[in-house]
Amino acid sequence: MNAQLGYHATNKAVINMETNVNLSPAALTERALERGEGHLAATGALVIETGARTGRSAGDKRIVRNASTEEAVSWGDVNMPVAPEVFDKLFGRVRAYLDACETFTFEGFAGVRPEHAKDFRIRCEWASHALFMTQLLHASNGIEEDPFEIIVAPGFACDPERDGTASNAAIMIDYEARRALIAGTGYSGEIKKSVFSIMNFLLPSQGVLPMHCSANMAPDRSTAIFFGLSGTGKTTLSADPSRLLIGDDEHGWADDEVFNFEAGCYAKCIDLDPEREPDIFHAIRFGALAENVVMDPDTRVLCFTDPTITENTRAGYPLTHIKNIEPSGRGPVPKTVIFLTADAFGVLPPIARLDRDQAMYYFLSGYTSKVAGTEVGVTTPEPTFSTCFGEPFLPLAPQVYARMLKEKVTKADAQVFLVNTGWNGRGERMPLARTRAMINAALSGAFKQVSFRKDAIFGFEVPESCPGCPEELLDPTSSWKDAAAYRKQAEHLARLFHENFSEKHPSVSQEIRDAGPRL
Repeated sequence: MNAQLGYHATNKAVINMETNVNLSPAALTERALERGEGHLAATGALVIETGARTGRSAGDKRIVRNASTEEAVSWGDVNMPVAPEVFDKLFGRVRAYLDACETFTFEGFAGVRPEHAKDFRIRCEWASHALFMTQLLHASNGIEEDPFEIIVAPGFACDPERDGTASNAAIMIDYEARRALIAGTGYSGEIKKSVFSIMNFLLPSQGVLPMHCSANMAPDRSTAIFFGLSGTGKTTLSADPSRLLIGDDEHGWADDEVFNFEAGCYAKCIDLDPEREPDIFHAIRFGALAENVVMDPDTRVLCFTDPTITENTRAGYPLTHIKNIEPSGRGPVPKTVIFLTADAFGVLPPIARLDRDQAMYYFLSGYTSKVAGTEVGVTTPEPTFSTCFGEPFLPLAPQVYARMLKEKVTKADAQVFLVNTGWNGRGERMPLARTRAMINAALSGAFKQVSFRKDAIFGFEVPESCPGCPEELLDPTSSWKDAAAYRKQAEHLARLFHENFSEKHPSVSQEIRDAGPRL
C-alpha cells in the first residue's frame, strides 16, 4: 500500500486539476483509491501507509528567523531557526514540484470561535492528506485574502546540501510570510501539528490560551479539559458516553469559554478495543483515514493489535462520527483541569490534587513518557519533560502559556489534578476503567468527601479512597515489593524534575520552584 510516495498523475488530460479544491470526502476517497494511495477497509475507512516516517520528525522542524520572530520565538533545540532565503528557495522548489502533480487543496479554518478563527489553504500531493484535513478542520465557503498557506509534498526528497535541511524531510514555518512547507514525509500528523503551532503563535496576543488538550462537558454544562501528550489518553478519556465531547486535542481558552480548533479527531489506535473504546472504534468508517494500521488483505478487517508497521497507528475522523458531541465545539470555562502523564518509573500515584503553584510547576514540567512510535526513533516508553504538555508545538516562551493558564485557572476557580495513566511498580499499565473512575470522582466532586494525604516527596495531595477503586491502587508503593526500592526510584524521578526545571526555567519565581518535589 502507498508504495508510490511521489505519485504523479499519468492521465492528466482527463483531470481538471483546478477543480481539486474542497472536494467531498467521497470524491477524495475515490481519487485516493484510483491513484493507489491506499485501500478500503471492511468498515469503509481509507487505509494508507505513510512510508518510512510513521511519526513526527522533530529534528526536521524549523522556524524562519526574521524580524517578526527574532524576539518572539523561544529559540533552542525545539524551535530551531532557518534563514529566510533558505526557506524561500526550498518553498519555491517544493511548489514547482507540486505544480507538476495533480494536487488537492483544502480551504478552511481552525477555531470555531469566529473572532479567533484562522484561515488556511493547504495544498496536498496526496488525496488522502486532503481527506484528512477536510475531516480535521472546518470547511469554509470563502476564506480571507491572506490565509496561512501550507504545501505538503511527501514525494519531494530534500537534499541537505542543496536545501539546507537536516535530512531528506523538512517541516518549516514562516510566520511573517504566512507560509509553511512539509516535504519528504507522509505522516499526516505533521500537517495537523503545523496548524497547531501556528495557532500557538497567533492566539496569545489576543488573550486566548492555546492548549494541547481534550475537552468534554457534563449534561449540566460543567466543562473539563485534559492536558497530555500523545499516548497519555486524551482522546480515550475525553470520549466518555456520559459527557459531550467538545474536542479531543487542541483548544483555546478565552475569557468566557473554551473552544475547539478542529472539526475532527486524530486518535492513536494501537490495541483499540470496541468494549473499552467504543466511540473511537466505531468512528473508523467511511470518510475516516486509517494510517499505518495493518489490514487483513482478504477480509479487509483492521488489525488494531498488530504493531508491524508502527506502534503509532492512527485514525483521523470527523467529530460527527462520534455520538456524544457538543456540535458547537464550545463550552463554558472549565471547572476541572486534568494533567495526564504516563509515568514510566512506576512511582506517581494514579491521581493527585494540585494547588495553584503546584499546577504551574507540573504544567511547566510537562512530565510524561514518549510512547513508542510517536516520534521517529522512539521504540519503548521514554521518560521526558515536555513543557506545557506540548513543547514541540509552542513557539513562544513557556512562561507566556503558563502565566495565562494560572490567570485563567484562578479566575475560573478550577480544581487541578495530576492523573497518571502510566505504569506501576510491577510494570503494569494503569487499567483504563480505574482511571475513568478516578476522573469521574474528580469531575463529580466526590473527592470533596474524601481524606487526602500529602506525598512526602512530590508534595501534592493524594486521595485515600475513591469510588470504584481499591484503596491499595491509590498508593503506588503497594505495587512494589521493596519500599526502599520505591523510594530510591521516586527520589530519582524527583531529581529529574529538579534538573529539568533548573535547565529550562531558571527565571521562574522561587514560589513556583518550591512547589516541586522535595529531595
